[in-house]
Amino acid sequence: MQQHSSQFQISTRGKGLYSFTDQVAGWLGRCGVDQGLLTLFVQHTSASLLVQENADPDVRGDLERFLSRLVPENDPIYRHTLEGPDDMPAHVRAALTQTQLSIPVASGRLALGTWQGIYLFEHRREPQRRRVAAHLIGQ
Repeated sequence: MQQHSSQFQISTRGKGLYSFTDQVAGWLGRCGVDQGLLTLFVQHTSASLLVQENADPDVRGDLERFLSRLVPENDPIYRHTLEGPDDMPAHVRAALTQTQLSIPVASGRLALGTWQGIYLFEHRREPQRRRVAAHLIGQ
């Protein structure tokens, strides 16, 4: 059994989904694991991770618009407002989505479906530098 760990840096330009599938696949290929399980964990409370459609960019835009309507900025129920009007909504959005993913590895590759990609979902308006921890176990 082998174990590998790494960290991915993802720079964002504000709200939206940012693919880092190629970075993960490249690292996985260098690890030399044929069968196993990859865990990814975002180390922030105002961003999340998704496995999502990677062919039609309208899907990513629609997801962003839906969450913007579901979790609006400047809602008077928020008390945590010191970091700006987008901060508390970003925490809620992260709570509604995922902060970690588990992805099988088969034949040395990510066992993703044809149209699936791995995305960091940025919930803040301003550019951010996000960290995603990776842990791979397998043989």
